[in-house]
Amino acid sequence: MNQNLPASNQGFLRQLHTPSKKYLEEWFDVPAHIHHVAHHMANPPLNRPQSRQEFQQLLQCLDVPEEQTVIHEKFGHGAKVASNGDRLLVTWEAHTEYYSYQLWHIPDDKLKPLEFGPLRFPDYTMPLSPLGVQVNALDILVLPHTILGIEEVKNTMPGPQLYGSRIFGEDISVMTTFTPDEYKRERYLILSPSLDVLLAHVARTIDTLVAIENYTHLILFPFHAFTQAVDEVHQYEQRHLSQRGVITKEIETATPQKLQHWLTVMTQDFMNVSRMAESMRYKLSASVPYDRIIRANLALLHEQTLTGCRRISEYVDGKTIGVAAGYQQFIRRINALVNDFQGSIAVIRTKVELQLQDQNLALENQNLKLLRSMDKTTRRQAILQNTVEGLSVIVISYYLSGLGSYVFKAMKTLGWIDDPDLLSGLFVPVSLGIAFGLILIGRRFIYQRRFEDSVSDSPPSDSPNQ
Repeated sequence: MNQNLPASNQGFLRQLHTPSKKYLEEWFDVPAHIHHVAHHMANPPLNRPQSRQEFQQLLQCLDVPEEQTVIHEKFGHGAKVASNGDRLLVTWEAHTEYYSYQLWHIPDDKLKPLEFGPLRFPDYTMPLSPLGVQVNALDILVLPHTILGIEEVKNTMPGPQLYGSRIFGEDISVMTTFTPDEYKRERYLILSPSLDVLLAHVARTIDTLVAIENYTHLILFPFHAFTQAVDEVHQYEQRHLSQRGVITKEIETATPQKLQHWLTVMTQDFMNVSRMAESMRYKLSASVPYDRIIRANLALLHEQTLTGCRRISEYVDGKTIGVAAGYQQFIRRINALVNDFQGSIAVIRTKVELQLQDQNLALENQNLKLLRSMDKTTRRQAILQNTVEGLSVIVISYYLSGLGSYVFKAMKTLGWIDDPDLLSGLFVPVSLGIAFGLILIGRRFIYQRRFEDSVSDSPPSDSPNQ
């Protein structure tokens, strides 16, 4: 343990292993010069451990002793004492959407004058550029036994308007202009003629003011993207209104090509609006709880009017009241536009399906007509085939009868028979039977070949499992 630490602060170091921030109150002292900075995390699950590593690097660069360092998953602090007795306290906190640093310079000489600007801790410089987009930066002076006039305070702060209040029902004054200085920090001056009162409330005062500042900036952080999205949504609303008017008038007589064009355009707009809706929901979803945090912390201040100053809550309310409600109203508006696009696309798809049904019915009717025509043709072919087969029997029997008469005449010449005409007449029924038998054999042969061809053309069936 560093022997330069005052005895009143030994308890703090005995409690360094405890993650609760309340044990830091033993370390807080006044007068003090405080720098606070908060940075937004674009990807909190990834950036949060990175910010923790960054804090470890910061402590190493500042030569903070390991025995005076505590680092937990989302909170860490380290203490360092310079050779002249000045103390430096560095804290890190990772929240849901942002992380923050606080650096306290607590001079050992209580009468040493403190001024806004860089910390005057011996050999101190900020060795790194923190990760992420800066949300806000504060430069805070905590001065006991001090009473300054309004004009004196204005001379130490940029900006035309001074805001300030007495807080916690105690003799503690807080003043600021909410205007960044040349170092891009907003300056806060915390005064009290009573050292004991200031010591009792300094941690609470800093935490409350920092929470108000952080969440005020966070709720306004997506405001630029919000205003751009409002203009884009307005354009999509006007275009969709025009498209729906055209569709309503022409959908009854629309051709398939026009329906396809409408469907393509509507789908593209729907995808763009849906993507915008998802992005804005992510960016604006925390606005309502942030607004509640701001109101709760403003209420904790118990502000009382300070002569010559406008209240701090007056400025914060002017910046944030209605913003969360406006964000939520915009989300409802963009959700309604998404639903409108879905409805229009559904109407067009229904029309397309109806046209497809009509085409299918027309095709079925055409197929039925074709089947009827083929049936008639088949019947005619069957009749024609039967006619041809009947004529073939007659023709074959005619030729057989002719051949038989020649045979019988030859047999008469040879003396084998006496009456060839009688045998020729008797042979006619026999030739008819032979011709009919030949036609039946030929028909059976054709059917058999047709069956064999159909079997050979059919795909092979899967073999059954053995």
